[in-house]
Amino acid sequence: MPELIIRFTEADAARELRADVRAGLTDSPKWLSPKWFYDAVGSDLFEQITALPEYYQTRAEQQILSQRALEIAEVTGAATLVELGSGSSEKTRLLLDALRKHQTLQRFVPLDVSGAALRAAVEAIALDYPELRVSGVVDDFTSGLSALHAGTGRLVAFLGGTIGNLLPAERAEFFAAVRAALQPGEWLLLGTDLVKDRQRLVRAYDDAQGVTAEFNRNVLRVLNRELGADFVPEQFQHVALWNAEQEWIEMRLRAARPMRVQLAELALTVEFAAGEEIRTEISAKFRRERVRDELSAAGFELHRWWLDDAGDFALSLAAAR
Repeated sequence: MPELIIRFTEADAARELRADVRAGLTDSPKWLSPKWFYDAVGSDLFEQITALPEYYQTRAEQQILSQRALEIAEVTGAATLVELGSGSSEKTRLLLDALRKHQTLQRFVPLDVSGAALRAAVEAIALDYPELRVSGVVDDFTSGLSALHAGTGRLVAFLGGTIGNLLPAERAEFFAAVRAALQPGEWLLLGTDLVKDRQRLVRAYDDAQGVTAEFNRNVLRVLNRELGADFVPEQFQHVALWNAEQEWIEMRLRAARPMRVQLAELALTVEFAAGEEIRTEISAKFRRERVRDELSAAGFELHRWWLDDAGDFALSLAAAR
């Protein structure tokens, strides 16, 4: 039978939301964490985004995995696959199938902050892979790495380019935490979007159908529901900008007019000037040298670097030193 270990409860999430929102909306410039995009509506909108013609990342990474999953299984010989934040996606199954074919995999440990999504994923995987021990862990991937289960032969997969949502100092902390959880010779499989033409990058985050704009504004609806806020999401313009110095996309929400927003659960009033922005996400883009150097600084050695056919996205395999 699969197990579900809950280490991050709804009460924990509520406390973290309050702390994050208070910190972000009282800062200058204002910001919100992208983790709060993903309520049920936001998750559905993101699934729509992954199918958009402008948004190449999901298709590119899946192409790499379809071509390289058996090689990953052969190189790592993994007995345990730990996946951070991706549930039961098709990409996960490519890895599971390859490792099963290689006859080394014994355990699958998906870690996700959404208990409902993870429960469904764990049950589906356990049904389709009855020979595996499946242990779902409900926790934040940035703090839940101590749940990786001591042992050897582990492969940690962090896919989707999600690493780009972390600021450089946060990435360094994350890589160090993964390395601390692993033994020498164990593996990290990392998906990273690559630096490319600015216009292509901006279009990927500001699509013609406006799905990404709705996804961005949905975070305000989350605050309205969870914190008793009175944002009018339609009064905020979706903005996607390329920061050439930092080599990342910034998503922002820009106030269309001066406004005063009340957040009842925080007893907080927030003033917005016309044109004032809230940064809601960064999405860093990478070059091979940056990935290699950041992994090396945390104690990993880059062993494999694979690109999709168009050269848009990279999957890297690194070993803990």
